[in-house]
Amino acid sequence: MPQEVTQETNIVSGMAGRYAQALYALAQEQKATERVAADLSNFSALIAESPDLQRFIKSPVFSAEEQEKALVALLARAGVTGIAANFLRLVAAKRRLFAVEEMIRDYNKLHDHAKGLTRAEVIVAEPLKDKHVTALKAALAEMMGQGRSVDVAVKVDPSILGGLIVRLGSRMVDASLKTKLNMIRTRMKEVG
Repeated sequence: MPQEVTQETNIVSGMAGRYAQALYALAQEQKATERVAADLSNFSALIAESPDLQRFIKSPVFSAEEQEKALVALLARAGVTGIAANFLRLVAAKRRLFAVEEMIRDYNKLHDHAKGLTRAEVIVAEPLKDKHVTALKAALAEMMGQGRSVDVAVKVDPSILGGLIVRLGSRMVDASLKTKLNMIRTRMKEVG
């Protein structure tokens, strides 16, 4: 059963975490956590695809008024409205736009926690078949415990040669062939 996130939750911290907690509390109150998550995702996508926007949100050169004015146009383009749009305008007005990506990341952590969802990143040398992804999801969900589901993002990186690397929450397991070969190489140097 999803858990309600409160201020005592130690999922996020720092300034970005406080902003994310305030936004999440407001979204819960308005029963709009999914809509806010979607709007923040749309805004994140804009940031990811535009180096100019990345520089704009990080730059202290622009005044709060300039950032707010530009933000209004960006939000309209991204289809971001309501609570998320008001939040992003507030962040700009408070001169905290430089930390907006961390705020969005922390909001998503709170949202995932409330839904009982854990995100995992799996890096493999070759694409996995659907049945292997399904088996991996089941194994990771079992490891996380009852009531938790796991969303797996699979990335292909041929440089790991074989095996896989799994990042699950704050844990990482590196079972790649590249790492194993490097460990053997290091041990052989120590012996010789």
